[in-house]
Amino acid sequence: SSGINAEWPLRPGYKLYFEFPMAEQGITNLDKKDPFAEGTEQEEEGVQHEDIHIRIQQRNGRKTLTTIQGISESYDLRRIIKVVKKEFHCNGTVVDHSEYGEVLQLQGDQRKKMKQFLTDIGLATNEQIKVHGF
Repeated sequence: SSGINAEWPLRPGYKLYFEFPMAEQGITNLDKKDPFAEGTEQEEEGVQHEDIHIRIQQRNGRKTLTTIQGISESYDLRRIIKVVKKEFHCNGTVVDHSEYGEVLQLQGDQRKKMKQFLTDIGLATNEQIKVHGF
């Protein structure tokens, strides 16, 4: 018998990597909105207004450090870093910087993953995230 065993139980919280979230939501571009109207469009809920900067710093040898700066203070950065550490399988912390405020630090080059993560959870749009380095 070949193929996937349909009776195999999935653990709670286990994600399949071939999900298609857009297929579940349906077509959303049929809303009656005037694209040329200025200022009448409501701001997206849950998306912050300022830019998020993702940078990479070289440590010693091949070791690197990814820093994320500009996430709004209305979000709990400690909860974000907890989820990111489990998702990316790396260590990380929240550092209080004198000039930039609270900054997320992750071990390794996590720039692409972090950009995708922030857009997937709806914390920021692609245009708001600026990736720097190399």
